[in-house]
Amino acid sequence: MEIALPDMVFYLFASVTVASGVLVISARNPVHSVLWLILAFFSAAGLFVLMGAEFLAMLLVVVYVGAVAVLFLFVVMMLDINFTELRQGMLQHLPLGGLVGFILLGELVALTLAWNFGEDVAKNAASPTPTDAGITNTEALGQLLYTDYIFIFQTAGLILLVAMIGAIVLTLRDRPGVRRQNIGQQVNRKPQEAFDLVDVETGKGVSLPTKKG
Repeated sequence: MEIALPDMVFYLFASVTVASGVLVISARNPVHSVLWLILAFFSAAGLFVLMGAEFLAMLLVVVYVGAVAVLFLFVVMMLDINFTELRQGMLQHLPLGGLVGFILLGELVALTLAWNFGEDVAKNAASPTPTDAGITNTEALGQLLYTDYIFIFQTAGLILLVAMIGAIVLTLRDRPGVRRQNIGQQVNRKPQEAFDLVDVETGKGVSLPTKKG
């Protein structure tokens, strides 16, 4: 049985994607985890190209690899995190974490057993590309996002906005002894409060000490 070239490429990209995903969560060095994540993004982009979704592949490379993954890499490299201290209390929370994971696994299994495919799934799988040859990949994706699923798309954006605000509120703390910039106070202050003009007479200024040679 001969395997076609597209099938070989698919299995190659799929294997690299799965292996990279496993190495992301199993690598001890966080920098290595981010590098494996970038490889997983590139492999997933290759899978999108094989599916005929070149626009999604370009977005995955430009947005996730060029921005998100690189940002993760810089943050991990700049933060001085002691991972040894973070792992010290892991055994104490292991039973609770195992219980939560077991509950989530049970929910996923129940969802899989109760899943029912629609009547038009087979027809859509047989013809994933638009029937009209004049519609491009990007145009078809835009019609789905901004016409058919516009409310769901906007709801997802609002959820991300709320999550971003919540993350800022949870991480923004006032530490004593740290000077912070007050923009309103700087803008509203008067010129007389910013500097003083001193008329120093000749010969009565402050003399700086000179080094002895």
